[in-house]
Amino acid sequence: MTGKTWRLPVLMTAVLALVLGTAVSPAQGASPQPDTQATPAAASGKARAAKKNLGYFVQWGVYGRNYHVKNIHTSGSAAKLTHINYAFGNVTNGQCQIGDAYADYDRFYDAASSVDGVADTWDAGALRGNFNQLRKLKRMYPGLKVLFSFGGWSWSGGFGAAAQNPAAFAESCYRLVEDPRWADVFDGIDIDWEYPNACGLTCDTSGFASFRNLMSAVRARFGSDNLVTAAITADGSNGGKIDAADYGGAAQYLNWYNVMTYDYFGAFDADGPTAPHSPLRAYPGIPADGFNSDAAIQKLRGKGVPAEKLLLGIGFYGRGWTGVTQSAPGGSATGAAPGTYEAGIEDYKVLKTRCPATGTVGGTAYAHCGNQWWSYDTPATISGKMSYANQQGLGGAFFWELSGDTANGELITAMRNGLRR
Repeated sequence: MTGKTWRLPVLMTAVLALVLGTAVSPAQGASPQPDTQATPAAASGKARAAKKNLGYFVQWGVYGRNYHVKNIHTSGSAAKLTHINYAFGNVTNGQCQIGDAYADYDRFYDAASSVDGVADTWDAGALRGNFNQLRKLKRMYPGLKVLFSFGGWSWSGGFGAAAQNPAAFAESCYRLVEDPRWADVFDGIDIDWEYPNACGLTCDTSGFASFRNLMSAVRARFGSDNLVTAAITADGSNGGKIDAADYGGAAQYLNWYNVMTYDYFGAFDADGPTAPHSPLRAYPGIPADGFNSDAAIQKLRGKGVPAEKLLLGIGFYGRGWTGVTQSAPGGSATGAAPGTYEAGIEDYKVLKTRCPATGTVGGTAYAHCGNQWWSYDTPATISGKMSYANQQGLGGAFFWELSGDTANGELITAMRNGLRR
């Protein structure tokens, strides 16, 4: 799958037509196997805790989207989250680096826009920006954990160099995450390498063992008291991206995997056929074998990844085509449907009223309105996906990303309620 060029930091948006939209990854089974993976005691204990409900907060959302840490609180989402992944830190020349210094730790929040109603200070050395807002949010919700996520679609090009010297990479990440100015903000690190020994925005040829070696070094440097996680491909096809790297071997070093079970299909294939971007299961006529959530989960379990170390991915957005006359999936199209930030992509909060769901397929929803065809998850289909996560014994679920939900957080509420069953 290609065409996903929209997981972009705000510093690049002037050049790329203000692409400030949702940013996710193209995802692409075997029978479940017993857990034979050696797991460090600390990581194992955390992985077997209560179901995780993790959401991504994007640093560039504070610009065009006008979505701030305060919105996590006012929407009621903070009380329903267990973890937040802050996206993204950059990976350049094999090193972890800050992605957007202004948004991350310099932007001033006055009393009205601050999550706790207290204005930032301009005192020398004072922390501002998203990092300070997240610090305040954690004080309001003491059980909430925050991880600093590095890489993503646009910033994964530096991982190949990181794989050449994993220890140096891990050291650079540790110094950045544990910087004394904001060390209390973060409870660990998330690695979003798209994709080890495979192609994303760029192609990596570092070898099958590179991901395992990198995660081993990260765990060694961060120790057992920090969370170490990774967002990974959901390509469940034979010989696909899951098969390209040693995700089974790396699992022993991680608390969990965020399996990006979305973006399987979309208007990056401009003429269709129309298909849901996040099917839970295969269905008759699905355009590609292994491109569904269950196939990815079963393939990872078959490689020895414990079920409780797998989080199911949910998109808080839809993908759509225009020029579509057929309501059912499988129709032809003429291109990408218009979107607020980028053609072919739109937030759930917009689609729920602009193009309401007209059917379901493969455990997710689709909508045909006029000549447009969209697919997205609704509270009802999310409930079904959470039932699947529970039945499979998964560690929970995660979503991309917070600003796509409604102002009262109806999607995250469906996730929370479903995981509690």
